[in-house]
Amino acid sequence: MSDALDQQISLFRSLIKTRRFDDATLRILESVLVSKSVKSLKEVESSLRGLLRSESLSTIREIAEKPVGQKLVVLEFFVRAFALIADVESCLALRYEALHMRELESANCQWVEVSYLEWLNFAEHSLDNGFYSIAGKACENALLCVKRNDIANPKVDELFENEQVMEKIKRLKDFAMTSAASCSVQAQAAEYLKKKSTEKRKIHPSFRTETRCVASTMFRNGIKRRNVRKLHELQRTTSASHTIQL
Repeated sequence: MSDALDQQISLFRSLIKTRRFDDATLRILESVLVSKSVKSLKEVESSLRGLLRSESLSTIREIAEKPVGQKLVVLEFFVRAFALIADVESCLALRYEALHMRELESANCQWVEVSYLEWLNFAEHSLDNGFYSIAGKACENALLCVKRNDIANPKVDELFENEQVMEKIKRLKDFAMTSAASCSVQAQAAEYLKKKSTEKRKIHPSFRTETRCVASTMFRNGIKRRNVRKLHELQRTTSASHTIQL
């Protein structure tokens, strides 16, 4: 790893630690991620991913009592940072956190109100990345937004348009729920097969031992019966010989 790259990483860490959540910090992250060394880049990404996850959690706790606008700025910064470093799971988690926060605050601050399109876009991105249950929940929130809009603006032309939108969202939700259920069934099936395989490995040795014991017993009993038969034949032969001599 070059000295220049080390310096950039060190600077980015310092800015994150001192809570500099702005475009300049993101540009430094971008410059770090254009490293031409594939091996070092993977190591750098892993290290920075851990740093961002750790610092995002501690920062969110720190700003819990701050104004909603300040909290949203911080969340937006980490969403963009996680997107740059290709940490899809963390990116979607914080996007959901921001949308949910805005939903809660919208009663007091109309400017943070979430539109159905924002929930719908989030649902589609979650679905594309395999987070089916989250996509389903986002669709539910999108439907609630459309219904609120119907109540607030009961115009005939808008009601018709909203019905079409709701149908689209419902189809997306059904697909998400079906996919989530399918994954759950597949996971259960995989777990069942894994369990059965483990049971077989445990059963087979004892089964083989038991089979050997049964076979051994049968073999010994067979020898005993053969010896008894031979003895009886010998006794009959001896008895007949005595009779002839008499």
